[in-house]
Amino acid sequence: MKILISGFEVFGGSTINPTEKLVKAIASETFAGVELKTVLLPVNYDECVEAIIKEIEAYQPDAVISCGLYHGRTSVTPERIAVNVKDTAADAPYADNKGVKPTDEPINPDGPDALFTQLPVRKMVNRLNEEEVPAYISNTAGTFICNNTMYGVLDYIRKNNISTIAGFVHFPASTEMAVENPLLPALPQETMLQALRIIIQTTIEDLQN
Repeated sequence: MKILISGFEVFGGSTINPTEKLVKAIASETFAGVELKTVLLPVNYDECVEAIIKEIEAYQPDAVISCGLYHGRTSVTPERIAVNVKDTAADAPYADNKGVKPTDEPINPDGPDALFTQLPVRKMVNRLNEEEVPAYISNTAGTFICNNTMYGVLDYIRKNNISTIAGFVHFPASTEMAVENPLLPALPQETMLQALRIIIQTTIEDLQN
């Protein structure tokens, strides 16, 4: 079994992205009977999807688990749905890392309005909560790079009718980030790494059944 895990580079003027640290940490861990590959994605509307699709085509994973940062959330949140839109408000505090701020643009003009995750998100959340990791299913991945990545991967799977399952998980800021902004909700990096381990193991078990 092969699983591809993605995270993102830093963005928005921050020097830290906890998902970059997650993919670096998880790359050295092992799961029985599983080959794990990680990739760090650029925070750019077009390049993020191009980069992960290139990895999917080369690696042909059984599952893709993409990870991203959602400032302000207090829990680990597997996403249920991705919508077919790129939209960064004109007054948003930051653009993507190339300064791009699209408004009301479709990700795929010929694609469905929305696509649902194929990951076992309910099982993930139940398992996370059992392990006392704060988690819930999110019904909005936003309209920024994370949603763009989730939709792009699911749309690629749809168009090519491949058996890979895929989805997206948002993580809150890390406590390291909260040092600079004490009002920012945060979780310890180790807690988020524990969450990713649980998410991967739950996906493995779901694929085996």
